[in-house]
Amino acid sequence: MNTQAERRARSRTALLESAAVGISRSGYGNLALEQVARDAGYSRGALYHQFRDKQELTLAVLEWIQQAWADEVGALVDQETDPAAALLAMARGHAVFCRRDFARVALALRVEFAGQEHPVGAAVEAAYAVLTQICAGHIAAARAAGSVPPGPSEEVLARAFIGALEGTVVALAGTAPYDAELAARAVAGVLGLPNEGKDVS
Repeated sequence: MNTQAERRARSRTALLESAAVGISRSGYGNLALEQVARDAGYSRGALYHQFRDKQELTLAVLEWIQQAWADEVGALVDQETDPAAALLAMARGHAVFCRRDFARVALALRVEFAGQEHPVGAAVEAAYAVLTQICAGHIAAARAAGSVPPGPSEEVLARAFIGALEGTVVALAGTAPYDAELAARAVAGVLGLPNEGKDVS
């Protein structure tokens, strides 16, 4: 028999996933908590038992998505000892991660809250800042190793890397397995990596 804590954890995960799908598809402004609860198979009361309001739920979704990304994509990056290979692994892993309905939460929220002062927007920007620092660190290491040529600052190149990756993944939604390899090609071009394109025919 499941304990109360296990049931609570299961319901929380279901609610987070349901909310993430809703945000990915329709944004924060159109997120209806009653629909989130219904799609997760729970009552609205069950949702409010765990989350005070839509803002608290959305912040929890962001944390949940970031942890899932770290567990799946970050783990692939950490397996690579070469920094340029790590960046390509991130591109491929992110493309695979984004094949799920809930994976575009951060991008959707960043667009929706651009230029606004809001806790959700601030949390999204903080997450992007961390990702930018991670990418910049790998770029600096790749430059030190001679695989990424000199050019714009590591931070600027990291932002271009993230933009190219997100744009390619969004444009190629539903085109697996090509999305992953073409995402790697796109970021290889931004980074100036030679001969990194693979045959995706």
